[in-house]
Amino acid sequence: MSRTINQRMTLADWTILLVLSGFWGGSFLFIEILLRELPPFTMVLGRVGFAGILMYAFLRATSRRLPGGAAVWRSFFVLAALNNAIPFVLFAYGQTYITSGLASILNATTPLWGVIVTHVLTADEKATGGKIAGVVLGIAGVVVMIGSDALSGLGSNVLAQLACLAATLCYALASVYGRRFKKQGIGAWEVSTGQLLAATVLILPFSFVLEQPWTLPALSTATILAMAGFVLFSTVIAYFLYFKLLENAGAMNSLLVTFLIPIPAILLGTVFLGESLEPKHYAGMALIALGLAAIDGRPLGWLLSRGRASKAGQPG
Repeated sequence: MSRTINQRMTLADWTILLVLSGFWGGSFLFIEILLRELPPFTMVLGRVGFAGILMYAFLRATSRRLPGGAAVWRSFFVLAALNNAIPFVLFAYGQTYITSGLASILNATTPLWGVIVTHVLTADEKATGGKIAGVVLGIAGVVVMIGSDALSGLGSNVLAQLACLAATLCYALASVYGRRFKKQGIGAWEVSTGQLLAATVLILPFSFVLEQPWTLPALSTATILAMAGFVLFSTVIAYFLYFKLLENAGAMNSLLVTFLIPIPAILLGTVFLGESLEPKHYAGMALIALGLAAIDGRPLGWLLSRGRASKAGQPG
């Protein structure tokens, strides 16, 4: 029998979450470089395709094998559709009509969907007041960090915004769906590899039909290096960490990375793109920290216990 998902993350889980946010936050820097020479679907195809090949080669080199059977691969394709193909297509469509800032804020609603989906579809990840409060604080932190100006287009291009929200719902559903592999005894590395290979098959037609990548000019050294970093750090290592976190801490906790992604993205922008940190960035980070503390529950529990102990020690 599989063990129950941890409602509160351990120090190791928090470490994985922070490292994962760094790798996925860094993806924005890679994407900015790659989109100068690559169309979006071809960029995504390169990401999942090269990463899938590398992960499969690692499996073979370590004498491990991908599980066989139609049922398992059907599950890989469902996971790839929910976690890669459908949301990538929806965000690609959405971001042709709305700003990247608004898309980032909409992306931060992923844990909100996570609270709803895990409450409805799981027995051991039910919604709590702390989770709901934490999600609201986290979304507020992302809005503050990115800037309220990004909300200026909220009333227009409704279809594009709905597409982005549908993508975040897919991410939440994928996190719950991905829990099944642990019960089947399939490890994080095998799940990551199977998902990325399936995603390659799903995304390839979009790239070939819409963008004809074979007609593109030769890529520059900067683009090649950015793709290498995108594949190795933001995909191979990141997805392994994501599925490891999903195994240990559950669907809802693994989705918290969405709140943290803007932080390393902004910090890397200051280092490599010459951007500067503003007061709103610090305020947003503080709200996100409060949201994560509320979801975890232990800091508030510690404060309450200290308060009760202090009152108990006072003379009557």
